[in-house]
Amino acid sequence: MLTFRSARTEDEGALYAISLATGDAGQDATPLYNDGRMVGHIYSVPYLHLWPDAVFVAEDEEGVCGYIVGALDTALHEERLEREWWPHLRTLYPDPGGDQQTWDADERRAHFIHHPRRTPTWLTDPFPAHIHMNLLPRTQGKGGGTRLLSRWLDMARQNNVYGIHLGASERNHAGMRFWETRGFKRLESHETPGSVWFGMALE
Repeated sequence: MLTFRSARTEDEGALYAISLATGDAGQDATPLYNDGRMVGHIYSVPYLHLWPDAVFVAEDEEGVCGYIVGALDTALHEERLEREWWPHLRTLYPDPGGDQQTWDADERRAHFIHHPRRTPTWLTDPFPAHIHMNLLPRTQGKGGGTRLLSRWLDMARQNNVYGIHLGASERNHAGMRFWETRGFKRLESHETPGSVWFGMALE
């Protein structure tokens, strides 16, 4: 049986683990990384520290098995990352040099930590909030994603958010179907290599 709750500080390890287990376009990314925390450093754990009220988890008999994280104001989130999150990680992971074509997965993530991309205004103007959501395979297909998303949307509406965006890997076909069937619109004209953007306007 799945239960849902707000995240707690002690859920950090689970967020790291789920991020890695789903970090290859929804599949297990464990074989790709030497440091299993790299995906979570970027896509889940900073939200637990910076925006704890915007993090919810799904839990079953074995423990935390899914999460949704996000920020109501993406531009503010990126400012806080620069001040409060990236500096420590930059001391842990050197910025890789040399030919990018030779970088492994850890080095690509380290490069991102040193050179994070700012979300463009064409995306944040109509959809200022953003989310990331992942569930372990044992949780998928049981309605957990829908319940997590519903909690986040309710919280966003209570905070007068008028639009939410997210990015999905073009290889994650199941993920893209999920978002399209939950009211997100594919932003065809703004696709970037390897990724597809989705947006939802909230009433």
